[in-house]
Amino acid sequence: MKDFALMSRMLSMRGEFYPTGFLFIMLATHDDARKVERALLALNIGGDDVMLASPEVILEQIVPTAVHHGEVLPSVGAESAMVEKYRVLALQGHCALLVRAGSAEHTEQVMEVVRTVPFSAAEKYRFLVIEDMT
Repeated sequence: MKDFALMSRMLSMRGEFYPTGFLFIMLATHDDARKVERALLALNIGGDDVMLASPEVILEQIVPTAVHHGEVLPSVGAESAMVEKYRVLALQGHCALLVRAGSAEHTEQVMEVVRTVPFSAAEKYRFLVIEDMT
């Protein structure tokens, strides 16, 4: 599992966190994240397809993307609301896994593994849609 690093392809045109084609899953403990990683590896899902974001990384890299830079109108989508949710959980010590998930079948495989541990949030970012996976 790689450490999370924010890349430009994970941002919307407005510069907000929007990692299209990925699941963003928040877990209360690092141990649960490692447990999910091991189970995903057993399914041949892993390597570059899974990234771990510590609470500090979420607060330092993801949260600032939701800051509006003097704009009068709010975001049309839910990007800012999702990042605020992640901010609150990160402040409580939750970490996150970012998992590449293209097809619906692949997404369900990943979520079957995730559902074996307590998780606090799970969203799939698709083109123009943020799907709640809880």
